[in-house]
Amino acid sequence: MTGKTVMTYSKPHDMHMNGTDLLSTHPGEVSFSYSFTPMQVATAVTLVVGIYQIIMYIFHLGIISTLLSEPLVNSFTTGAAVYVLISQIKDLLGIKIPKHKGYFKLIYTLISISKEIQNINITAVIISLVTMIGLVCNNEFLKPWASKRCSIPIPIELIAVVSGTLISRYLCLPEKYNIQDVGNIPTGLPVPEVPTLELLHLVALDSIAITMVSYTITISMALIFAQKLNYKINSNQELLAMGLSNVFGSFFSCMPVSASLSRSLIQQTVGGRTQIASVVSCLILLTILLWIGPFFEPLPRCVLASIIVVALKGMFQQASQLIKFWKLNKYDALIWIVTFVMVVIVNIDVGLLFGIMVSLGVILLQSIKPYTCLLGHIPNTDLYLDLSRYRSAIEIPELKIFQYCGTLNFANCNYFTSELYRIVGVNPQKVIEHGQKIRENSIYIDTQDSEDKQELRCVIMDMSALSYIDSSGVFTLHSIIKMFDQIDIHFYLVNCTSPVFETIKKCDLYLHGKLTFKIFATIQDAKMYLEKELHSR
Repeated sequence: MTGKTVMTYSKPHDMHMNGTDLLSTHPGEVSFSYSFTPMQVATAVTLVVGIYQIIMYIFHLGIISTLLSEPLVNSFTTGAAVYVLISQIKDLLGIKIPKHKGYFKLIYTLISISKEIQNINITAVIISLVTMIGLVCNNEFLKPWASKRCSIPIPIELIAVVSGTLISRYLCLPEKYNIQDVGNIPTGLPVPEVPTLELLHLVALDSIAITMVSYTITISMALIFAQKLNYKINSNQELLAMGLSNVFGSFFSCMPVSASLSRSLIQQTVGGRTQIASVVSCLILLTILLWIGPFFEPLPRCVLASIIVVALKGMFQQASQLIKFWKLNKYDALIWIVTFVMVVIVNIDVGLLFGIMVSLGVILLQSIKPYTCLLGHIPNTDLYLDLSRYRSAIEIPELKIFQYCGTLNFANCNYFTSELYRIVGVNPQKVIEHGQKIRENSIYIDTQDSEDKQELRCVIMDMSALSYIDSSGVFTLHSIIKMFDQIDIHFYLVNCTSPVFETIKKCDLYLHGKLTFKIFATIQDAKMYLEKELHSR
């Protein structure tokens, strides 16, 4: 994503015209090309991303991590693992393929690999197999055995890197067998330099997407390891850490930072648990950058690729969670599938965006169409349970107890009304419109369990599962009560939570100047009041 911004605002040649060049691409057409260097653009993006993340920290916007459900994080990291695996195949096989950018690059990469498959390096394949077999044997057999006798884990990855480097150096693998090595590792640190400030407004818009994607990837990885190692993370603290890292790094020619799936997995695999692991890693990297970097230049790339591929085992194992999500909730499975497919086929950022959109869509759908049911009485108790789920629940004659779970707002008022009429079995609006006669102050309806007819005297709405109501919901309730009142059917509200009751009270007083709703603490209270009402007639 940073590369796209760099390509947009950087200029490879030295022609300048007050910071901007005019290039003629077609007759009569002029296009603008900026004269900034790629490094200037990249560091400007890093600075802006850091500023955005610090602003998000100040306003406690780390709460957006709540949008990352378990299926989304599981699927996203699994899809990212596929990316990492495919990116290592060329090094495992010792082949060279062009580097693809943009969307669908995974597909293009696989096509390039298939075209070069006849040119695989047998020596690289052998080294890869030996390295992976050694790592797997250590992880599956030697490591569990050694952990019972010593608290210090075997640094098998370090052993593989050092051994690979020494073997490659003394057997001259790059020269004799055309093995691709790590190559030149420059030593020293870059000289600090202030980012190009006149670029900040140009890259501001592109940096928003980079900020969100980098933070989401990082927090996703943090959630994965927090779940594995049983600790909690502070999403706002992550924002501050990333923001300060980016702002500081922008003065040292750094790219925007984000979590690395492969490196994080390797660090966790070798026993990293706390920030001490990061401190040690940084000190080792600093030592390599300053002094011993050239020692690792002969290291075969296939050895590094083998370490990464073996470390991906845990990420691929979590794909089995799809079966669990499918059994528990089809919507969770849908989120998993959509996110994984879009990450693998299109791109990581697009997959993440689609996953979040599907998650929000599921939340919206569930809020628009919440669960509704009729409640029945459990004999000799004060319990009222779902008639469709409990055989012991008995429907009370002349009474319908309607339960609505979720929120009641402007978006689902129509659904609420139609569900109420459907479940209760009476549509008072149609009764009034068709001029049906009301006999003996009652109306005949079909029961759910028989074709017999019974009188309906009252509808009780159980609001114990109603978490929120807005003014549109209150107005809808008032209209429904008024409609039922016209056909002489009482409508009572029970079990209101305090926030819902206060909203109803405020709206009712504002709209009508007096309380028109009959609200009771329990269903039993509403039943007793109904009996008194009917008895007094």
